[in-house]
Amino acid sequence: MAEAKALRPFDLLGNRFDKMSIWRSLFGTEPREALRPQRLDYLNEGLALERQGDFEAALTSYRLALRDSPTDSRILLNMAIAFTKTGQPEEAIRHYRRALEVDSTLVGAHYGVAFLLLKRGDGQAAAEHLRAFLARPPKGPDAERWIRHAESALRDIADRPAPETT
Repeated sequence: MAEAKALRPFDLLGNRFDKMSIWRSLFGTEPREALRPQRLDYLNEGLALERQGDFEAALTSYRLALRDSPTDSRILLNMAIAFTKTGQPEEAIRHYRRALEVDSTLVGAHYGVAFLLLKRGDGQAAAEHLRAFLARPPKGPDAERWIRHAESALRDIADRPAPETT
């Protein structure tokens, strides 16, 4: 009586056995393509971390995003906001200014940097940014509140006595 030979899964493929065809059927790509690292969307990761309240981790993601796109004003603007929320106003001011160097029409950057400069005591620079914000006010449901706040701050700056020069 003939001894039964144990079948292995690859024996079922017969002569068509080819390691690459198995790889393609499982993964749909060549092995080198499948192992190539994928680019992560660090900006959206940072935004998600901000929504969760983890601003330090968001800053890490934004730094990685900025490494890939150093002139992306959205990244710079979000970094400035995160620096503000982590109590780092000087870094926030620096990033707002970098965002404005890339795109001077970013009204959100003008608004944010204006109030940080105001807190720092630099009313004249704050007034310039408030005027730039009011020249192109945003639209939307909260816009009126921001506009009133900017107008009020600008009036307060104008009512202050000029600093004495010696």
